[in-house]
Amino acid sequence: MRLQDSGGGAARTFAGTVATTHSAADPTPRSYAPGLMGVRIVVADDSVLVRSGLERLLSSVPDFAVVGVASDLDELLVAVAQHTPDVVVTDIRMPPTGTDEGIRAADELRRSHPDVGVLVLSSFVEPAWSLALLEHGTSGRGYLLKERLADADQLTSAIREIAGGGSVVDPSVVESLVRAKTRGTTSQLAMLSPRERDVLGQIAEGKNNAAIARALSLSPRVVEKHINSLFAKLDMASDDSGHHRVKAVLLYLSDQS
Repeated sequence: MRLQDSGGGAARTFAGTVATTHSAADPTPRSYAPGLMGVRIVVADDSVLVRSGLERLLSSVPDFAVVGVASDLDELLVAVAQHTPDVVVTDIRMPPTGTDEGIRAADELRRSHPDVGVLVLSSFVEPAWSLALLEHGTSGRGYLLKERLADADQLTSAIREIAGGGSVVDPSVVESLVRAKTRGTTSQLAMLSPRERDVLGQIAEGKNNAAIARALSLSPRVVEKHINSLFAKLDMASDDSGHHRVKAVLLYLSDQS
């Protein structure tokens, strides 16, 4: 997982949106192969206005094809089963509960259609939702605030990133995640030993412990020791939310930007 640069190199950011290329929790990036229609998309939102607006906008992009629309979680899952899109663009809150259907859809599709990317749109800067979305792997997943939809290029760039197996996290969400640690972020990362930073960089590239051990010519036990140490230095040792790796990577990415 790494930041992307705007110069067409290995890394890129678009309009401040953090993009990543591999999953910290899922070391194998998914392979997407859009068909003759380009990127096939299913749009889900319970608002007719938003849903139709997204459908018109995305249908106007030459290599995008909106192959299905949905107004609730059940319709979304049916549409994916029928059309097998490359990417789902979904509101986070839809019927039946109007709470976290977008996150639940992403979790269900990870099991039933692992090659389908999911971009969750939200009106809320809610770190817990973004962490839940990324908990089981960042590849092919994205969380973007609806305010970004005012810039069509941001939305289309995010969809392309996700269709390619990358991931997107809205910068406002990253800022919220690290705000409590803002004053200490630089010093915290500076506290890491060179080897611990190497390990964190490998985590950010989406490698699991075994892959990190191979890449750095270390034993798995030593890798685990370094990981526990860097979690402790980043004040995450007592975090029982299960999001240690994602939070550590977001700190790392924010430091690299």
